[in-house]
Amino acid sequence: MSLQVSTDSTFADVTKTGLVLVDFWAEWCGPCQLMLPRLTELASSTAGKAVIAKHDVDSDPTIPSQFRIMSIPTMILFKDGQPVEKWVGAQDVAVLDAAIAKHA
Repeated sequence: MSLQVSTDSTFADVTKTGLVLVDFWAEWCGPCQLMLPRLTELASSTAGKAVIAKHDVDSDPTIPSQFRIMSIPTMILFKDGQPVEKWVGAQDVAVLDAAIAKHA
């Protein structure tokens, strides 16, 4: 399962139904790069339960500003379009997986 890409114009569609973990990131961010293989692993292990999406804060800054994203990586778990959990900084796959299981 691959990571989905979220942009300012597609964000509402990407997050409107089910569980969606959105990673707000940037190409130049070291901890964001550290999260990439972890999120790819999470996308595989949660296939069918949740969508894992990446949102580039540099190319699409409107949505991150709406959610007051000040530090990256920031990950927000959405359930049917509403944020239910939020993490700032690199996270362990087990932490994210447990949150997805809790809201599934």
